[in-house]
Amino acid sequence: MNLAVEQVWPLAGLVLCALPLWRLGMRAGEHPALDLLPADPFSNLVDALLRLLGALTIAALVLGLAGPYRKEQQVERIGHGAHIVLLLDRSNSMDNTFAGKAPDVGHLNGGSGEESKAAAARRLLTQFVDHRDHDLIGVAAYSTSPLFVMPLTENKPAVRAAIAATAQPALAYTNVSKGLALALSYFDDRPVSGSRIVLLVSDGAAVIDPDSEAKLRQLFKQRQVRLYWVFLRTANSPGLFEMPTDPRDDNAQAMPERYLHLFFSSLNIPYQAYEAENPGAMSQAIDDINRLEHRPLHYFERIPKQDLTPLCYRVAAGLAALLIGAKLCEVKY
Repeated sequence: MNLAVEQVWPLAGLVLCALPLWRLGMRAGEHPALDLLPADPFSNLVDALLRLLGALTIAALVLGLAGPYRKEQQVERIGHGAHIVLLLDRSNSMDNTFAGKAPDVGHLNGGSGEESKAAAARRLLTQFVDHRDHDLIGVAAYSTSPLFVMPLTENKPAVRAAIAATAQPALAYTNVSKGLALALSYFDDRPVSGSRIVLLVSDGAAVIDPDSEAKLRQLFKQRQVRLYWVFLRTANSPGLFEMPTDPRDDNAQAMPERYLHLFFSSLNIPYQAYEAENPGAMSQAIDDINRLEHRPLHYFERIPKQDLTPLCYRVAAGLAALLIGAKLCEVKY
């Protein structure tokens, strides 16, 4: 049962619905011999309808006083989309531009100067969310520690607000393994339905210790997650696919981004890396992800509590207007 009332005691007034059955309120016409009048089925029908309208008017007013409402409910839907966790790097370097400099003052004041990588990520991810009508989207961040921002939800205004909230000052370090573990925990106790995606946006990487690597391998396998990494490459910094010129530099400490990419490639999961050196390239990467991830998705849409009191009063007003119209049509002798 999805209907309920705010107060029960006004429902006792429903007994008043019997009043129109007992007394209609129309003027009685005197006649010396009623038995001589022929049967009038139409008049009898009008009489019954007027009594019914009177009873319904009283019932609508009483229900309005009781405050009826429809309970919050969940409705199963089938659409096209995915369960997506946006994992944002909040290290200090994200507050610089793609050129590795502080963002222009003009941009900070709302002008057209070069924006920081973090600002570009927030702007483009907000646009990405706007194009994902049926997705469940969560937001997480990481720096020195993982930051839980927003669980998976279909509430797009809340997701946009969560992305905007990551504009707080960044911290010093990049602990990507804990950030990934937090992002994967968003899928705990959720049935597998449609695509599951972790969209990592970062401008750097860090060495992952063997224990964390083993844990992440297990979590990715259990959660059946697809991984996208949008790497925001700063000018003159090593890229994901760049080979070292000196073999002695081919190690995780010297080239953490390359080795993190190799680790992701070894997970045996659907994985795609994008290397963006400017906001335009980042926009193309996110557009590509938006195009790829449109698979059938079962999801539950939450329908909020709905107050039915105004509806009851509108029905009562309409029925009362009909009764007033009938009264005005009454013939007076």
